[in-house]
Amino acid sequence: MIVLGIDPGTAETGYGLISCQRQRPKIVDCGLIETASDREDPYRLLIMEKETRRIIRQYQPDVLTIESIFFFQNRRSALAVSQMKGVVLLAAEKHKLPIYEFSPLEIKLAVTGWGRADKEEMRLAVQQLFSLKENHYSHHATDALGAAACYLIKNKLLDPVDWKNKK
Repeated sequence: MIVLGIDPGTAETGYGLISCQRQRPKIVDCGLIETASDREDPYRLLIMEKETRRIIRQYQPDVLTIESIFFFQNRRSALAVSQMKGVVLLAAEKHKLPIYEFSPLEIKLAVTGWGRADKEEMRLAVQQLFSLKENHYSHHATDALGAAACYLIKNKLLDPVDWKNKK
């Protein structure tokens, strides 16, 4: 099974792909879809759609998970991120991918065991989940991997981080 996780944003949208066979998770790829802030919104949405579809065609995931838009300090940023998210959902639907949406709290709770985990705690949990020596991924890519891992944990395909036995 391959799960594509998305952390929607405007200038940077994180993506992460996890392959999981017999509860052995492996990061297939992760990174950022970047759009230039000096370009108009329609162009940025086009780039997001093209890049999302390219990733889906290249890796052929079984499901797409996406972080829900939970809280924004201003309406303008919430609208822009909502538009980017809509384009990602459209691309997934065009490829007939099942879509699962999780709140940031759900993702953090599943991955770290604490719904109010900060960026550093998410980074460390992802590092431990995938037995990485270090986690140099961006916070957006790490959050996308967290969204994908959340799906696997909730469906009992991946064991959550065991903080009691953390090194």
